[in-house]
Amino acid sequence: MSPCEQLSLREVRVATMVWEGKTNPQIAADLGSTEQVIKNQLRGIFDKLGVWSRLELALYVASHGGARWAESTSVEAASAQTIVSPAAVAARTA
Repeated sequence: MSPCEQLSLREVRVATMVWEGKTNPQIAADLGSTEQVIKNQLRGIFDKLGVWSRLELALYVASHGGARWAESTSVEAASAQTIVSPAAVAARTA
């Protein structure tokens, strides 16, 4: 599993926003979160990707396609999740 695949969709969004040059308060406001939560998420992202700073994270995202990296990661994650509605389950068991 590549490091990109280890990130949650939210972590991908945070990493992409860092690549876009947004500050922690800006990211928190955009995601409806607190600055401390964003800091905690960044620490986790740094650990998962093996980077030490926001600059290294931005370079990592840039070297993996920038905005396309976020889009491709989101598509892969969405396709990996299968959401089944209760009506579909009922139809299968009937």
